[in-house]
Amino acid sequence: MTSNPKSGSGSAAGRTGPPGEAAGQTPGHHETETERRKRRAVFLRELTEARELRARVQPRRTKERRMREAMRMRTFRI
Repeated sequence: MTSNPKSGSGSAAGRTGPPGEAAGQTPGHHETETERRKRRAVFLRELTEARELRARVQPRRTKERRMREAMRMRTFRI
């Protein structure tokens, strides 16, 4: 997860404040649309990276998961 310069341990232990607020923001600060999109882009990039890593580390499980998902899609197609 090298794409996030502020990445930590991944736990929520260091966060303070109400659940709706991001860490490091003052209570009156409302993030702009641009800030939200940047955070979302970083999150999606890291999520994709994590999925790719999982696919490389556990190829058999990934293949089984893909096969189950394909079977599910075929089963419930109308």
